[in-house]
Amino acid sequence: MNNKEHKPEFLFEKVNYKILLIGLAVITLGFILMSGGGSDDPNVFSDKIFDFRRIRLAPAVVLIGFGLMIYAILKNPKKA
Repeated sequence: MNNKEHKPEFLFEKVNYKILLIGLAVITLGFILMSGGGSDDPNVFSDKIFDFRRIRLAPAVVLIGFGLMIYAILKNPKKA
């Protein structure tokens, strides 16, 4: 038997988890930017859904968030 305590090893380092959380927050922000723009009256069409924020900005923010998530997963910590 070993007298030393066995420390649980995590899959990622602390930095990886921080980047994952930042990526998740960026993705959430992108989906929030995409929301809205509808009309209150179903018989009236609203051009707000074709706004720059919903068509260009929000998808770009979501893709940046996914890129951060992939980077966090693939980032290899420096081991001594």
